[in-house]
Amino acid sequence: MSPKELAISVANQAGKILRDNIGKIQSEHVEDKNPFDYVTEIDRTCEQLIIKSIKKHYPNHDILAEESGKSGHVNSCCWIIDPLDGTTNFIHGNPHSAISIALQQDDEVIMGVVYDPYRDELFYAEKGRGAYCNNKRISVSLQENISNCLIATGFPFKNRHLLDRYWRVLSKIFMEVSGIRRTGSAALDLAYVACGRFDGFWELKLSPWDIAAGSIIIKEAGGKITDFKGNNQYIWIGDVVATNGLIHDFILNTVQKTFPSNP
Repeated sequence: MSPKELAISVANQAGKILRDNIGKIQSEHVEDKNPFDYVTEIDRTCEQLIIKSIKKHYPNHDILAEESGKSGHVNSCCWIIDPLDGTTNFIHGNPHSAISIALQQDDEVIMGVVYDPYRDELFYAEKGRGAYCNNKRISVSLQENISNCLIATGFPFKNRHLLDRYWRVLSKIFMEVSGIRRTGSAALDLAYVACGRFDGFWELKLSPWDIAAGSIIIKEAGGKITDFKGNNQYIWIGDVVATNGLIHDFILNTVQKTFPSNP
């Protein structure tokens, strides 16, 4: 089974678990990992399902997963997994979360899958082979008029000391664009940029598993993704600007005026 086929298969299996359990989690099954950052037994169940399948087919590959961390340290191939991106939405019964699975080889993401189980939308891409949603080729928008753009973002809820500067960026972008959305799932935000539903996205202090799969989907869909310095260290730094490419400089320059270096 190819990495893409495996990722799609386990994403669908984990997706069924999410569909069956959304909004049903009791408070005693929710833990605070950090202030305002939660994990449920469903996160862990889905993650173990995904890891078990990967280990069965690719026993020598490394794995970096949100809940269980890093396993393996020597292989050139590493799977980067978020079993439930949008846990707060999930806990509250808001059907907007996703499974994100990526494969990195020699420090480059070569395959990514983002699955929305509630809309049954499967976004995926492989290096050099284009980006797809439910087997239909997707591409970023062609919108270059800033005033017509719809932009997504995420609040720095784990780093609330950055809020003052974040609000300044938000207000500047808000005054120029058609609208801004905050959905609660960075993985889906990136997928939506890839298919043209959003024209751009920015967020601070994300984790590798939030970004990895969506990053290759965007690039294969013709878009652009960078860190706040305009470089390609976004997965490990966590500060991300992702766009259709046409409006990238606008968002990047706006961010850089308030965050001239990584905060």
